[in-house]
Amino acid sequence: MTNINEFQQGKKIEGFYLVKSVDCKTTNSNNKKYLDFTLADKTGEINGKLWEVSAEEEKRYSANTLIKVRGTVLSWQNSLQLKIERIRPSTEEDKLDVSEFVPTAPFPAEEMYNFIKGFVDNMKNTDIQKIVSTMIEEKKEKIMYYPAAKKNHHAVRSGLLYHVSTMLKAAEKLCEVYTNLNKDLLYAGVILHDLAKIEEMDSSQLGIVSDYTVEGTLLGHIIQGIKNLELVGQRLGVDKEVVMLLQHMILSHHYEPEYGSPVKPMIPEAEVLHYLDIIDARIYDMTKVTKEIDGGSFSERLWSLENRRIYKPNLSNEG
Repeated sequence: MTNINEFQQGKKIEGFYLVKSVDCKTTNSNNKKYLDFTLADKTGEINGKLWEVSAEEEKRYSANTLIKVRGTVLSWQNSLQLKIERIRPSTEEDKLDVSEFVPTAPFPAEEMYNFIKGFVDNMKNTDIQKIVSTMIEEKKEKIMYYPAAKKNHHAVRSGLLYHVSTMLKAAEKLCEVYTNLNKDLLYAGVILHDLAKIEEMDSSQLGIVSDYTVEGTLLGHIIQGIKNLELVGQRLGVDKEVVMLLQHMILSHHYEPEYGSPVKPMIPEAEVLHYLDIIDARIYDMTKVTKEIDGGSFSERLWSLENRRIYKPNLSNEG
């Protein structure tokens, strides 16, 4: 397969690409319909045209899906364009590596899920263990590919798993310092704090969020999260205080009312959860933006970091 950044005028290509957008349009000359694609892979994107489409083809393709195309690279108004000659949706039999087409977490989803499940399996409090185990197992199908956000930190395929697993690693180290923390409560808060983002956002299996759901827009993942906890707690018949403490962890993890938290942390584990969340989100964004610049220079201003510019030192990470 030829990467998009390797396309050359006059070259014949055949391969799989991500549909970033597709629109059905009509030519000015003869009023015939055609599909106007924006195709992408990890190296770039290109406009593609499928001429004289049938009524069936008009509705066959949609954004955030993978397709196989064969065509010729042309030049149009000083830009490369792909004239599509053959096209079909991808299938499971194609056995595609999704990371070749969309930004993806750096570890396999199954590996991260099993890492998180290991923390759950080692919990001493059976009520906390039942709740967390039930909630993540019921969401497993979607949690394997869901991002943690639409645009900001961990907005990649399997980003939610990556966010949680990184926070768990940090939480485990903090528990070695602050030995009075209840590990089960803290680990449970880390695992559950953003789980309702699965209901808040509408994501394809490629980990691309098309929009927020109606419930997500009206309620947000914090309220959805405590609602889900209440229902699972009642169904399992667990200690009501355990449910209440876990709800408080979720409810307070954004800390400020303007960010969705009506209360601030009132237990040490909730306080630690908030700062673990902040640290992981900000370090992710800082790391991502500094990968794109040279040492000794500043990044662009980041909205997610209060419009700060991030400096990339010339120092190595060793030592």
